[in-house]
Amino acid sequence: MNSSSSAAHIHTWLARSPLMLAIAAGVLLSGCAIHPKPFTDAERQQLAATERSDMLSQQQPPKGPITLDEALARAIRFNLDNRQKMMEEALAQRQLDLANFDLLPKLTAAAGYTTRNRELASRSVLLDNPSETTVPPSYSTDKNMRTADLGFSWNLLDFGVSYYEAKEQADRVLVLQQRRRKVVQLLMQQVREAYWQAAGAERIHDRIGPLLQQAQAALDDSSRAQQAQVASPLDTLNYRHEMLDIMRQLELVRDQLEEAKPRLASLMNLDPGQEFTLSPPAGFDEPHFDMPIAQMETTALERRPELLEAGYNERISVNETHKAMARLLPGLQVQLGEHYDSNSFLAFHAWRDAGLSVSWNLLNVLNIKNIRGAAKAQLDVAKVQREALAMAVLTQVHVARTELDAKRRQFELLKQMNDVDQQILEHTRNAANANAIGKLNEIRAAAGAMMAELRLYESYGELESSYGQLLATLGLDPVPDSVQSHDLAALEQAIAEEQKRWDELAQGDGSKS
Repeated sequence: MNSSSSAAHIHTWLARSPLMLAIAAGVLLSGCAIHPKPFTDAERQQLAATERSDMLSQQQPPKGPITLDEALARAIRFNLDNRQKMMEEALAQRQLDLANFDLLPKLTAAAGYTTRNRELASRSVLLDNPSETTVPPSYSTDKNMRTADLGFSWNLLDFGVSYYEAKEQADRVLVLQQRRRKVVQLLMQQVREAYWQAAGAERIHDRIGPLLQQAQAALDDSSRAQQAQVASPLDTLNYRHEMLDIMRQLELVRDQLEEAKPRLASLMNLDPGQEFTLSPPAGFDEPHFDMPIAQMETTALERRPELLEAGYNERISVNETHKAMARLLPGLQVQLGEHYDSNSFLAFHAWRDAGLSVSWNLLNVLNIKNIRGAAKAQLDVAKVQREALAMAVLTQVHVARTELDAKRRQFELLKQMNDVDQQILEHTRNAANANAIGKLNEIRAAAGAMMAELRLYESYGELESSYGQLLATLGLDPVPDSVQSHDLAALEQAIAEEQKRWDELAQGDGSKS
């Protein structure tokens, strides 16, 4: 038996055995099944290298000490959370472009080629006597044909639904803009606090090591004095206990300082292992905000991103209602077409047609009351949510104002305590003698002065954070709505100018808002 006859035999056998055909199909499909395929070691290494490169690909290394304005600009320009929100906003804009394109009529082009092995022949039979035919079989279609169609269609119902969907998408773009504003405002608050904590850490870091060495040397001296029984055991143990407690506090401070700059680097999207220095302003310029509380409430209600987002969501709810009502309308379909058929039996191979049709699901009319009720309930919920959010915003304004005043008072107290500790250190050094008690007093005073200075920087960082929180509570942005360029120099200038504008506004001049 040759191969062709064998294949024909198998084909006939499968055709006559549906069960075997099903089994064969199952075996074939099981061979095409998809199975989990985890990453290989090489793929994971490549993925990790790619992620690290992508994270820092747009970063510009610092050219010198970083000022506060530069830190804020770097956070806006390079922070990954902000970049993610920007990409989400760009995606929403692309989706809006697609939604606008759906408003256009449909213009459809089609072309095809068909072929048959035999003519499409047919014959007619008599109605009263089906066994007799009227004429011999005939056909009116070529075996091979080419067709081409160009159709224009426009549906009023689809246009109405697409119109409200596009309006909803436009509001979603605005919603994402407000979310990005919120991220930037929170980011600026975090950078302000982290910057001053890192500045304090940078100032004090180099002083901890020598002080720990001095404390360790004093501890060693006390151990030798205890062995030689120069002083009473109880006095020596008390001395060692106090010295060890000072060293413990210094180690805790050093650990805390080691974490300050990496936190700031993360906000600026710098490589965590990259070395950089800071250039904080000289002295502590305490922020003031003297805007009347009534004007603060009005500014917050007008500018807070959460309230604007709630307003846009309310508009989306209204458009959702309009879209649901539009689906109840009749569907008016307009069609225009240009056609071609190569069939040689046709008298005209090319022709045009036009049509108008109306369709309406009459049962939808019975659902109008339910749709309107659901839409009204949804809109009422959105309004109440916005009112509750507005009340929360007003409360936050008062709390932020109170917290700023409290942080300012705490900073003033810590500044006085730092001055006192520095004077204590100076007098202690002048009066220090060579005995153990003198060394203990000097080390204790040095540690106390250093920690007081660190607390002063931390307190100022909290004060700046409270000031940033107040600006965010009022919905004031660190940069204007439109910036000519997004390079670091332009952002630094824009941040400085906007900060000056808000400082003027804080003095109660509402005309500058």
